[in-house]
Amino acid sequence: MFEDIKKNKMKSLFIVFMFLVMISLILYYICMALDLGPISIVIALVFSIATTWGSYYYSDKIVLSLNKARPATKEENLQLVNILDALMVSSGLPCKPKLYVVDDTQPNAFATGRNPENAVICVTTGLLEKLEYYELEGVVAHEMAHIKNYDIRLSAVVSVMVGFVVMLADLFTRITFWGGMRDNDNDSSKGNAILMLIGLVFLILAPIFGKLMQLAVSRKREFLADATAVEFTRNPDGLISALIKISGDPNKLKVANNATENMYIVNPFRGKKKSSSLWSTHPSTEDRIEALRNLR
Repeated sequence: MFEDIKKNKMKSLFIVFMFLVMISLILYYICMALDLGPISIVIALVFSIATTWGSYYYSDKIVLSLNKARPATKEENLQLVNILDALMVSSGLPCKPKLYVVDDTQPNAFATGRNPENAVICVTTGLLEKLEYYELEGVVAHEMAHIKNYDIRLSAVVSVMVGFVVMLADLFTRITFWGGMRDNDNDSSKGNAILMLIGLVFLILAPIFGKLMQLAVSRKREFLADATAVEFTRNPDGLISALIKISGDPNKLKVANNATENMYIVNPFRGKKKSSSLWSTHPSTEDRIEALRNLR
């Protein structure tokens, strides 16, 4: 487990570095498209460093905002609070994660934060309403496993940075194709054509790059989190039953988006992609259940 945690920390640093490079290039070309001259590189570096810093230290707040999450309360969510308190002993986490709730009918959950000291577990109201006690315990234990294994840092950083890269790529393409260039001399026309080509390349490659970054959060992490959750609860049946209910629920998660889909315990999209496909962010529920049953 300690080796897995070390690998996750290294992956996070690598992705942060790649994000810094990608953002710098995109912003540089945007500045050049706006004909800002030599100052373009300075602007690109300042903005890329600022956005990288913000994405790392505020990724949890950004993710919670995107999912329209609100803090859980002991008055409204007593069972959830009690489950978390009980699992703190067996999990060995140094700090108790904060609890948040998303108002949505689909049962689902995710954990986020840059480390166990700043961790958050977020569940939907559908999860609280549709799962029994031991099923909910299994889900909370799964998310606590992600926190302990430092999966949360990797997934949160990936989610925020992927969304930002795709947004900038789209912005750059709009600028280059719809009037961002104002000079009309021959040299400028050649430069415009090159920048427009670069814009098209970014438009095509940015979503692919984003998906590859998401897949850096290996699907094996879900298997490990499932196994770790069973170590916490000593009850694989609870998590197995929860996975069946969550994956079989037909409701759409309204706040789900491509940037954060990898964070949920089960893929929040319904009927759009097979879990066993090469580009899926999650292993199939059947494979996860089989792995859990083999733990007995």
